[in-house]
Amino acid sequence: MTMNFLNPVTTQTWTNGRHLVRCVKVIQETWDVRTFCFMAEQPVLFFFKPGQFVTLELEIEGEPIMRSYTISSSPSVPYSFSITVKRMPGGKVSNWLHDHLKAGSELAVHGPVGNFNAIDYPADKLLMLSGGVGITPLMSMTRWYFDTNAAVDLEFVHSARSPSDIIFHRELEHIFSRIPEFKLHLISERSDELGQIWSGFRGFLTRPMLELMVPDYLDREIFCCGPTPYMKAVRQLLADQGYDMSRYHEESFGATPVEVQEEALEHAEQAEAEAEEVDVAEMIRVEFSTTGKSVRIQPGETVHAAAAKLGLHIPKACGMGICGTCRIPLSAGQVDMEHNGGITDEDIEEGYILSCCSKPRCDVVLDY
Repeated sequence: MTMNFLNPVTTQTWTNGRHLVRCVKVIQETWDVRTFCFMAEQPVLFFFKPGQFVTLELEIEGEPIMRSYTISSSPSVPYSFSITVKRMPGGKVSNWLHDHLKAGSELAVHGPVGNFNAIDYPADKLLMLSGGVGITPLMSMTRWYFDTNAAVDLEFVHSARSPSDIIFHRELEHIFSRIPEFKLHLISERSDELGQIWSGFRGFLTRPMLELMVPDYLDREIFCCGPTPYMKAVRQLLADQGYDMSRYHEESFGATPVEVQEEALEHAEQAEAEAEEVDVAEMIRVEFSTTGKSVRIQPGETVHAAAAKLGLHIPKACGMGICGTCRIPLSAGQVDMEHNGGITDEDIEEGYILSCCSKPRCDVVLDY
């Protein structure tokens, strides 16, 4: 007589969209950095491309807030995913997460999305450059390479304020002690106030320092993430050395950059100046079929702007086509969508658009 000891499990696979999850663990990484681990009530295989991110749907002091965070875990551990958050001075969301998000807390997440990932840019020789909490997407990639026994030559350079600020320090030492082709280089800006002895590189990343650590850095595919000044300095360093910048990839979601804000303001002023010259016949009709509302907009305006004129609230976080939060179905008409990785090819084929960066070419109908 045969006995079946295996119980059937109904498992779903993660796809881009809105998902309810529960925090199951909180890990104190450093004095101001915590990792939050999430699972679904019904088992879900949380597969994503290492380096991608999710957008959290939160309510803080009665105000709905969307905020994007890179997934720091690896899809090689498939039944949960994690984000790693640094408490920022004056940071409304990061402070709220540190103070209120605990094991058992439930919330909704949107994603996963993002062009910055290890799957879409395969290479045999890699260089990862990170500063501070910018280590999170690169840690996801490194964990993936390690767990899948990937045949890659990896150089990992991380910069931190002090030795005690090195996130994932023990795990990094473990991973890079196991594989000869993986090499770790840590830089501490200053000595540790707690008296921890540091014999590694000090200061900020410089070209001589990089040449000493990774002599063949110009021959490698480069992934970079960190504070804006850090990434700007890295780009300048590489450009000055004639590096092929098509092989350089950086994480870029977050607050809208100043130049984007200025460009938007310039466009708004230009649109206002030209508004009186637009013929009514040239205006485009945007209909939201679920609510039965419609409005006419000028050519060049976005679907999101059309919704706002009708008082319809389409959730969004970045406003730049990065986070994927404002994804809605397009049932008729065509749009020009200039996104930055916030929507997958599969979603586009199914008729979805990102309202924040989609400009109707003609009359359109949205299922919203």
